[in-house]
Parts: sequence; C-alpha cells; structure tokens
Amino acid sequence: WATADAQSRSSPEDELVPFLSNHTFMVPKKEINMVSDMSKWKRSQVVEPDPVGIYIFEDPTLSSSVYIIQEKNFSLLHEVYNTYESVKRERGMCIEIVSCPHPRSLGKEQPIEKLMALLNTMDRWIDETPPVDQPSRFGNKAYRTWYARLEKEAENLVSSIIPENRSQAVPEVATYLKESVGNSTRIDYGTGHEAAFAAFLCCLCKIGILKLDDQLAIVFKVFNRYLEVMRKLQKVYRMEPAGSQGVWGLDDFQFLPFIWGSSQLIDHPQLEPRHFVDEKVVNENYQEYMFLECIKFITEMKTGPFAEHSNQLWNISAVPSWSKVNQGLIRMYRVECLEKFPVIQHFKFGSLLPIQPVQH
Repeated sequence: WATADAQSRSSPEDELVPFLSNHTFMVPKKEINMVSDMSKWKRSQVVEPDPVGIYIFEDPTLSSSVYIIQEKNFSLLHEVYNTYESVKRERGMCIEIVSCPHPRSLGKEQPIEKLMALLNTMDRWIDETPPVDQPSRFGNKAYRTWYARLEKEAENLVSSIIPENRSQAVPEVATYLKESVGNSTRIDYGTGHEAAFAAFLCCLCKIGILKLDDQLAIVFKVFNRYLEVMRKLQKVYRMEPAGSQGVWGLDDFQFLPFIWGSSQLIDHPQLEPRHFVDEKVVNENYQEYMFLECIKFITEMKTGPFAEHSNQLWNISAVPSWSKVNQGLIRMYRVECLEKFPVIQHFKFGSLLPIQPVQH
C-alpha cells in the first residue's frame, strides 16, 4: 500500500493496488437469509478488519482538527465508527493531523469531482422524472421509473470513475450504488441503503480510486451530496422509511451523518448539543454543519413539537458535550443498525466485501 506522499503525487490511473493484479471480481449477492446467519456477518471481512483501510475521526482535545487515520486493519462498516482512542488501543496505525477546511474547499481531485458529477446526474434524473398522479399519498410510482434508469445506467456511471485498468471491478462496485438509493418494490429507504453507499465508497478505496488525501472530501463533500440526492428522492417521491421505529428511532432515513456530524462539532466554541433544538440556531448554521442539516431536514418533513416527533434526538440534546453525543451514537449505530437482522439481511457480499471470515 502506497505511502501518503506517494498517494498525493500519483493518480488512480498510474497505480494499481497490488492485490488487484490477480483478483477475481464478482457481482455481490445476499448471504444473510436468517437470524442465525448474523454470526457469519459479525465474523465477515465487512465487520472484522481486513488488509486496507482509511478512517476519519475527530480528536476532542484539538479544536477544529481532524485525525485522518490509515491502518492495515480495515472494516468500513464497523470500525470506522469507533472513537479514536478505542481504535488506537486495539491496533497500531499511522496518524496525520490536518486542519479541517470548509467542505466547499474540499475535493478538487479528479475522483471526487467524478463522484460529484455522478451524483449530479442522479439528481438531474429526478427532475426529468416528475411524480405521477396517484390515489396513494406515499410511495409515488414514478420512483420506479427513476430507479429503472439508474439500474440500466449504473455501470456506465461507475465506469466514469474507475479507469480502464480496473474496469473488471465495475459490475461489483455498481451493485452497491444501486443498493444505496432505496427499494423500488416497496419505494422505501433506510439505514441499510445508506450503509450500501458507505460500502460503495469502501470499494472505491479498496481498488485505489479514493486516496488518503480524499477522506475529508469523501465525508463532507461526496457523502453530503449523496444525502442531498436522497433527501430529494424522499421528498419528491414521498418514500416510506424502511424499518422505521417511528418516534423512538433516531431518524426515519439516516444515521451516519449524525455520527460524522457530531464529530464535526466536537469542541466547538459556541455550539453545544442543546442548541440543535433551537430553530434559530439551526437556520443560521445548517449549511456549515452536517448534524444541523439533518435536523433542518427533519423539521421540514415533520410537524408538531420536536420533542414529540423526534424524541430520541430531543433526549440527545440534553447530553453535555458533542464527544459524548458522538460516542453514544456510535454505540447506538452498532446496536440499532449493524446488529439488526432486518437491516443486515439485505446487505450484499462480493469479492471486495466478502462474507468469509478474516484469516488471522
């Protein structure tokens, strides 16, 4: 695996991740079919560490700084959400501290720009596929037309990001993109689809398209743009929440932006957790902070007192610090998403994110 210096000087087209030279790609498929299969999930290379990885964590002791962490042990869908100290305690790593720039200044590198163009195309297709008149208020059937277009064009979209020398990876990686936008039969969306987009980004990291220097842009630019497109889908087609716990869930649709968004606010000089239930504060700051943008969307989609329609978040607003909020959300994500059969049963496994356990 190349060093940070080498990565910053070379382009994805110039280098090939060593294991790819004799790698056999495959179209991902479901492997978790019953509750007893969850043990395979917990031992798999998606959850357990595998050979290549890049993580982002906020350091609560440093104002406006972010740890970018590269280590040999890697699993995006689980360990990426650990706190910095817990990961440091478990295994050795190389750490570089950088200042956290404004999200709009991030990601001028070609792969990031190509990902943004891909998401912009998906956004444009929504405009070109207006909702249809139908008796049912929710689950507009025009979504199925939009999804069919994505299903047909997904590999072409992904081919625009992956260079020719890695083109065999396209069908495998494109599967996670298709899985990340909701279910066309039920016309719903939830945290399992969100996890599929994280897996999509993970695969791009594993085949060397995304680099160490891209990581802030991956979260605050690419993932943020993905959220914008998903929110537009949810609003335009009135998508149902997949597996929502209603008032007792954190949010009907998303979870990861609350984790990354709370990290972004750790040690903020003015904004405290109690402020995110203040409408004025949210309106003044939501464009700068991922967590507050989530709150803004919730208040646009739901009516009534915040404490009634989002009771979990209301309770979280009483937590004294963002670092405690962040740690609590990480624990909650493991329990409510990563360890729940209704969520994980839909995850698909391939050669890059295999069901096989790690060979220690």
